[in-house]
Amino acid sequence: MNLESPTVTVNKTAQDVFDFLTKVENFEQLMPESKQKFEKINDSRFLFQLKGMPELVLEQKDSTAPNKVVLGGASEKLPFTLTADIDDTEGGKSTTKLTFDGQFNAMMAMMIKNPIQNFINTLSENISKI
Repeated sequence: MNLESPTVTVNKTAQDVFDFLTKVENFEQLMPESKQKFEKINDSRFLFQLKGMPELVLEQKDSTAPNKVVLGGASEKLPFTLTADIDDTEGGKSTTKLTFDGQFNAMMAMMIKNPIQNFINTLSENISKI
């Protein structure tokens, strides 16, 4: 299952956005209002829970400064990645697009597609406000 957020413009350079996204504690600022729990586990891993959803642990899997940050599920039960592609534009601004890629059976994919799409759209919208 592959889902994408809209591309958003950020009033910061690609390097600034990259630096923000590589500090896992900053993801708390990006979470939807339905966030019930957020906990930094270490410098590359955090746990969060949204209302009505199980706790999830995300960890930084890869990064390429200043254009890409890849987070992934820390559990083998939910194999997925969340990639932020960041590009510089004019005037000290940049664009960011989030891509979710997960390996789920058809039933699971049908159940989680809309909540995940809403989640990455909210993250993307909140990135535009940093």
